[in-house]
Amino acid sequence: MSRDKAELAKEFISALPYARALGLELVALHDGVAELVMPYAEHLIGDPQRGVISGGAVTAMMDTAGGVAVLAHPEAGDTTATLDLRIDYMRGAEPGQSIRARAECYHVTRSVAFVRASAWDDDANRPIASAAGAFTVGRKSQS
Repeated sequence: MSRDKAELAKEFISALPYARALGLELVALHDGVAELVMPYAEHLIGDPQRGVISGGAVTAMMDTAGGVAVLAHPEAGDTTATLDLRIDYMRGAEPGQSIRARAECYHVTRSVAFVRASAWDDDANRPIASAAGAFTVGRKSQS
């Protein structure tokens, strides 16, 4: 992975106010693959009785991981936006545990990139959610 793609991915995440609020951190980046971590935080709890992180926070994390995976793909451009994202939730995350999301951009056309992703807590064999999405493939205008 080139340093330029890694810098672009970090800039992408830091430019998103919600990503900063979620505490999202890029932990791995390869050609078309991104892994993020979201630390457990009380302000992210969606079920106060159980202490489970909100599904909205998990959705935002998986969406961001998908966008970063697109940016990391060698055939994609340097801008992207979500066109479609489907998320299937399997279970709530365990209270007190960080959540990880891994997204893979597995196919790129001239204008659309296709991504699949999964999220888990400390037990990678028991996913919290899986996702499939389509993202735009764009390039910054040359001035």
